[in-house]
Amino acid sequence: MEHDVFTDLLWAVFHLVEELSVRESFEGLPKTDYDHLSGDIRRAFSQVLVEWLSYMKHLRNDYPYLFSLAVRMNPMDLNANPVVR
Repeated sequence: MEHDVFTDLLWAVFHLVEELSVRESFEGLPKTDYDHLSGDIRRAFSQVLVEWLSYMKHLRNDYPYLFSLAVRMNPMDLNANPVVR
């Protein structure tokens, strides 16, 4: 089951990378293409987020010292700071 979830994540990310790499520019694209890319981005981001949260749970339960730094350097926090406060 875990392999299936991770495989889907990889497919979503690789598909997004491929979609973005084959366009010469993002200016002037039709709304339908922006909508398509937006869906690809949402799919990849949501799957990455689910896996990241699962990884954080694993760290919290099994490696609290690693979890501490991971929380302080949260990629979702624009003000992330490694300093322990």
